[in-house]
Amino acid sequence: MPNDVLLSMMIRDVNIEDRPRERLLRQGAMSLSNQELLAILLRTGTKEESVLVLANRVLSVFERLHHLKHATIEEMVAIKGIGEVKAIQLLAAIELGRRLAQKQSEEKYTIRSPQDAAAYLMPDMTSLSQEHFVTLFLNVKNQIIHKQTIFIGSLNASIVHPREIFREAVKRSAASIICAHNHPSGVPTPSTEDIEVTKRLIEAGYIMGIELIDHVIIGDHQFISLKEKGYF
Repeated sequence: MPNDVLLSMMIRDVNIEDRPRERLLRQGAMSLSNQELLAILLRTGTKEESVLVLANRVLSVFERLHHLKHATIEEMVAIKGIGEVKAIQLLAAIELGRRLAQKQSEEKYTIRSPQDAAAYLMPDMTSLSQEHFVTLFLNVKNQIIHKQTIFIGSLNASIVHPREIFREAVKRSAASIICAHNHPSGVPTPSTEDIEVTKRLIEAGYIMGIELIDHVIIGDHQFISLKEKGYF
């Protein structure tokens, strides 16, 4: 049955074999749409609309699926049909998914190029509304051993102090680091502050014997590598 027809019906009126839970059992989770997976988590709709309609409305509010991972409990309960219990269930499921994906990535992810670093960081950083300064700590094989948000706010050379970053690098026995931050404007062009911070980290890394491999600026599904651009 087409999805638009399903969305217009109450779940009890949908053929049993077309219901999300039954389809998941029969065909596997991969066969379900985002709306259907969300509907399973929500479990029930309201008196006026089916759980599929409610799920579709939740996705519409957040525009794109990946925006859900930044949702707050207040934003969730503001949606008609989403009470505190449903909101908690959704946020818990989203957080579990995020941790699982991050753990799997950290266990296997090797940085071979700026593109690799950007691909790892972009899903979490491209849609942030504030600047986040993040550091990836790497072993001698350039595998990620730890990721840490150093600070949140406008980039400033006096705030991003090398001491905090390299203390963590020593603690993790990191061989090298990659720093990154996002531009909420969506434009990853480096500022004077970006360049100044990078120079300070390079100098500190040279003294510590822990190389700064790159400083990556994340924009709206695009990035700039300061190393590739010749800033160091």
